[in-house]
Amino acid sequence: MLSLILVAIVAIEHMYILILEMFLWTTPRARKAFGTTKEVAEASKSLAANQGLYNGFLAAGLMWGLFHPSASFGQQIQIFFLACVIVAAVYGGFTAKKSILLVQGLPAALALLAVLLS
Repeated sequence: MLSLILVAIVAIEHMYILILEMFLWTTPRARKAFGTTKEVAEASKSLAANQGLYNGFLAAGLMWGLFHPSASFGQQIQIFFLACVIVAAVYGGFTAKKSILLVQGLPAALALLAVLLS
């Protein structure tokens, strides 16, 4: 049960990121979350929307794993997509903002550990 909750949290987090990046990128809320200025947000709107789409794919994959009718195959799907989140968090932590490691990488790593132990 813990693994399901943690995977769902990671999926919800990535859906939230999708919304921020695709639809709210230029708002004060998103600019604060990502540390951008109004000018930078306006100039990077299409790039952020593309990035948001990828976060949506991660969330969709995790949800697919949670709701797959075969529990064992669903677990394999979860492992794959959690690994993708971790890789993206490590890359983002080293290239964009260190806090990505904590905000996205840590929940995904905890969820992966829970899935592997379940």
